[in-house]
This record gives sequence, C-alpha cells and structure tokens, in this order.
Amino acid sequence: MVNHVRRALGEKRVGHAGTLDPLASGVLVVGVGQGTRLMGLLTADTKSYVARIAFGTQTATDDAEGEVVLSAEPPTDVLSREFAAGVVYGLVGERDQVPPSFSAISVDGVRAYERARKGQEVELKSRRVRILNAVLLDVVADGPDGQPCWDCAFTVSKGTYVRSIARDLGASLGSAAHLVELRRTASGCIGLADCVALDELESRGAEALAERALDPVAKLGLPSRELTVQELADVRCGKRIPCTDAGLPEGGRVCLTFGNALVGIWEREGNRLRCQANFPSGVTGVAR
Repeated sequence: MVNHVRRALGEKRVGHAGTLDPLASGVLVVGVGQGTRLMGLLTADTKSYVARIAFGTQTATDDAEGEVVLSAEPPTDVLSREFAAGVVYGLVGERDQVPPSFSAISVDGVRAYERARKGQEVELKSRRVRILNAVLLDVVADGPDGQPCWDCAFTVSKGTYVRSIARDLGASLGSAAHLVELRRTASGCIGLADCVALDELESRGAEALAERALDPVAKLGLPSRELTVQELADVRCGKRIPCTDAGLPEGGRVCLTFGNALVGIWEREGNRLRCQANFPSGVTGVAR
C-alpha cells in the first residue's frame, strides 16, 4: 500500500500507522511527507472491525488463506440468531489471547510468520486484550464451502487479533472456526468516512490528497496554540516559549500551529513549553 501511494503521489516519504492482514480491507492510516513523523504519535488505542466467521474448520493461519488443520461439526445452535447474539455479546471484556502463529510478532528477532512458513513450531505467549464491544450482525446458513457463518462487529484494544477471536470462538463451542472476511472500520478516531479509496488516489493523485487530507491536530486529540511570527522563529530554533495555557498539566502536550500547518508538538515543563517534535516544513491540513 505504501508503494501504491508513493507512485500515485510521486512522493518517497510515505509511512503507515498499523498494518492490515492481506485478507483484510478498510482503514489504513498513511502519512505523507512530514506527515510520516506523526505515525508514531497517533495513539490508536482501539480499532473497530466487521468480520465474517465460518464454523466447522480451523486453519493454520486462522483465516481463509491457510490450510485446514482441524474439522469439527458445529453445533446446530450456531444457526440460531438468539444463541449467536448471546455468545457474541458474551465476548465483551478482558481476556488472555494467544496471537496467531502467522503474525508479525517477533520471536528471538524473527517474525513469527517467517518461522511458521518454514514449518517451524511457533509458541507465542498470551497477552491481555479487551473486547470493548461485540455485536452480532447476521447469521448466514450457507457461507463459503457451505459452512454456517456469523457476521459480527467488534471494537477491540490495540494488539487484539480478530483471527484469534474467531479461532477461540470455534473452540468455545466445541467446534472449529476461522475468519473468512475482515474490514477495519475505524482506527482510533479515524473511520471509513475519513478515507480515500486507493483507485481514486491513483487516478486523481495530489488533488485527491488535498481534498481528503486529515486535520493532524484534530486526529492527535491535543489542545492547540497558534503562534505569533516571533514565536514561530523561536520554535524553529528549538527555543522554549512561555506556556500560556494554565489548564495544561505538567508534561502535557500541545500542538503548535501557524496558519494551516502543524509546526510542532511541545510539552509543558514548569511555566514554559519545550520541544518534543518539530516539523520545519509544517504538516498541512489544520482546519481554521
């Protein structure tokens, strides 16, 4: 995706804030130019998805791209909408989750999926995750290969694998399951409505980017301060400036803007602001 954006915009400096599985579609946050420096600062603590889960088989990758490793007849209750809705709602809460062996998690400096592709056994430690919301959307009696499926919507904490939710859901019903479709509908506060489709970006290039670029201040969720010309000169030199916001806590961060550009993210230290990150050319898109 990064390479597609580079070609569409003629810009080498392109980065992203969180990957998507090859099977998945939906929201992928991309930084362009100076915006690449914001990718590590965008804290997407929650992500939302719409998923289709098929019952009856489990795969090596926990999705439709892997080989079947387990087959188990699903209970007849999976076709009951009332039963399915109750099971899905019961997923809400904290739990320990083992990530898929085909994942980008590093094991002794090597990606887990690289070991798994070589046929090596991969043992990943469980991690504490949160499922903040889980809703049944539909029950499909005849999905891929005639398998019954549940269409679900999830909002989960960062680091949660929907593939693992599907796998564990099958096991909890005494059967097997895997993910057959996945669409990310939101990454933090950035949703599908904020996005531009790749084909539109490729056909319209910089024009589409200018129309759909996100407001960096709004998406960072920090207070902002418009600089004077003199303050702008001081900020570009890294010189500390007075903190004028009495409500900003010690160590609190603020976006410094000039015109329609974000020029820095600074933090309070006593009665002054000191630099955490500066963007000399400015990250454009700030709404006035």
